Amino acid sequence: MALIVQKFGGSSVADAECIRRVAKIITGTYKKGNQVVVVLSAQGDTTDDLLEKAAEINPNGSKREMDMLLNTGEQVSIALMAMAIEALGFPVVSLTGWQVGMETTAAYGAARIKKVSGTRVQEELDQNKIVLVAGFQGINKYGDVTTLGRGGSDTTAVALAVALKADICEIYTDVDGVYSADPRKVPNARKMDEITFDEMLELASLGAQVLHNRSVEMAKRYNMNIEVLSSFTGAPGTIVKEAVKKVEKTYISGVAQDKNIARIALVGLKDEPGMAYKVFNLLAREKVNVDIILQSIGRAGSKDISFTVDKSAADAAYRVLMDNQGALAYDHVDINTDVAKVSVVGGGMVDNPGVAATMFEALYEAHINIRMISTSEIKVSVLIDKEDTDRAVAAIHAKFFG
Repeated sequence: MALIVQKFGGSSVADAECIRRVAKIITGTYKKGNQVVVVLSAQGDTTDDLLEKAAEINPNGSKREMDMLLNTGEQVSIALMAMAIEALGFPVVSLTGWQVGMETTAAYGAARIKKVSGTRVQEELDQNKIVLVAGFQGINKYGDVTTLGRGGSDTTAVALAVALKADICEIYTDVDGVYSADPRKVPNARKMDEITFDEMLELASLGAQVLHNRSVEMAKRYNMNIEVLSSFTGAPGTIVKEAVKKVEKTYISGVAQDKNIARIALVGLKDEPGMAYKVFNLLAREKVNVDIILQSIGRAGSKDISFTVDKSAADAAYRVLMDNQGALAYDHVDINTDVAKVSVVGGGMVDNPGVAATMFEALYEAHINIRMISTSEIKVSVLIDKEDTDRAVAAIHAKFFG
């Protein structure tokens, strides 16, 4: 008998038909003699709908009350799923994040998990029940409900799997595994049977939307294997694990894209020691995360610094830079949101020269101009014009995978 944690995303529980299909998957796992804990997201576009409702009432509603509102979406999902499983004749109980002891930091809207007690879940499992848990939510030290931010349900599932010492954490989504590129945009994308935590973490961080990077970070830290599979096809998925066996040496695991970024350029900074520190320290204090950075060679006593941020952080970055223009003494700030980041990721890259050259050749042949470049041991990322994104991914994928 295995203990299996399963997670189903919003598209998997979008309507009554989807809920009934997922209920059969859950009960099918249970009938094989397994203990089953299931984490559910809010149905379909529920979270977006709730955000719209809040904006109608008060566009500047407090983060605490937003968390109180957004928590309801997952509670609807677990209650409806429990009813569906009851109709099939199986013992089941639904629990909220705070009922399972999902203790978080106090940061409303972007809370981090501090501890998972799991006591209530284990008690219900000992009574041979299927346990349904609301994803994306927890409780802070003040007794207030919190939400975990983007990808929160993935993180909930992995955290529960770790706390309960589960045998595996299964993440069900609308694709049947991890592909070498988005299969909806690259028809010949290849599904991988397995991929390392490091490669999956890079892909998730670079825009691949199969798993959220926080959940992969946690899985890697505690060596919790994840299987990504489809709730629609029933086909075997992709195992995310510490090490993989590859019959063939593959330099590249996948090509990722991220259109949700902005490039910010500070033009005319003084060319003197400490300027980069001053700029990025100000941004760090405002919790603005910076990605690709490019600094020009000094000329006539000045230099330029360009960097990328998540598009949602662009306004905050612009505001803090403008507020400190006098102290930084730069000429002006340019912001461009019509850009995208395209990346190749592969654990074999470190021992095989020429990966960057091959990527750049693909872009050259597709007549796509590169704006910025960033590299690490297992990735190469480029910044390009947003309108070229899909062509770039297709060209790079064809160059590496044929």
